[in-house]
Amino acid sequence: MPVTSNAAAQAAPAAVSQRGRGALIGAGVLALALLPLVAGASPYMLGLLISALILSGLALSWALLGNLGGMVSFGHAAFFGVGAYGSALLAGKLGMPVLLAIPLGGLIATVFSLAMLPALRLSGPYFALAILAYAQIFRILATELDWLTGGAAGLQRYPGLPTVLGFNLADRAGSYVLVLACVVVFALVYMALRRSHVGTALRAIADSEDATRVVGVNATVLKTWMLLLSAFIAGVFGALNAHIIGFLEPDYAFSGIWSVMPIIAAVFGGYRSVLGPIFGAVVIYLFDQVIAKSLIPVGHQILLGIVLAIMVLLAPNGLSGLVARFLPRLAGRSLSNAEKGHA
Repeated sequence: MPVTSNAAAQAAPAAVSQRGRGALIGAGVLALALLPLVAGASPYMLGLLISALILSGLALSWALLGNLGGMVSFGHAAFFGVGAYGSALLAGKLGMPVLLAIPLGGLIATVFSLAMLPALRLSGPYFALAILAYAQIFRILATELDWLTGGAAGLQRYPGLPTVLGFNLADRAGSYVLVLACVVVFALVYMALRRSHVGTALRAIADSEDATRVVGVNATVLKTWMLLLSAFIAGVFGALNAHIIGFLEPDYAFSGIWSVMPIIAAVFGGYRSVLGPIFGAVVIYLFDQVIAKSLIPVGHQILLGIVLAIMVLLAPNGLSGLVARFLPRLAGRSLSNAEKGHA
């Protein structure tokens, strides 16, 4: 009997790590869906949660490029801003339905990302700096093309989110549900991609690109697809944000905050997992807006740096690493307590 019990105890963490993934993802989505109720569903808190989810989608797109593509980006503001302007112009000047303009805004960001393909020849910090340069170029273009983008004054007259089947997507609750649904959809896409043969090949490329080329894997093509997909996701959330806030200007749409905050959120949450960037973004954004701002109204970003440094030192794999570390322990303890109860 003791041998059987020990074997069961040793097998429990592995079983939990495999079977618990689906339950963990479901619990995570449920927690996000219940956040407005927990927060009292006040307009202020709903606004914060919507912004946190926008950042979650952007962090997810950054993590996809960094984890599967093996490329660190310092310029995701480029995709975010292009998607925002693309959707706003399609809806405002061409009269296109907003719910169609939003994914097309992501597609426009994807098309613009083709200009970055020469940067794929670079690696490490050189690639990161090249993408940062592209973000600055797009910001300058949005400022100078005033006949199209409104220049430095930006765009203020374009449609907001519509009402669908009696459900007003423009109010706080409707916007929250729409953004949450987009986060869930792209998280599922990311998850399916990781589990596919393409995901396996991409992880092998991240470990050793030269070795994968020897066995016939076209690393450049796969990394290109990751760049395009990451640009599309970031563009969609840029478009969503544009139609929610109702205005655009180059310094906002292409602000460096859209490049820096996704990195902080993804690293804090654990960029090698699917849920890590999502929850990392929610925790980091709410901490910054609710706690840090109340403690240090000016320069509150310094607290983000301190929190991130502590997380990197204590848990290099972020929040997802902490969950993965403690979940098997809790399972082992519960199994041990159950055995003691039967004894």
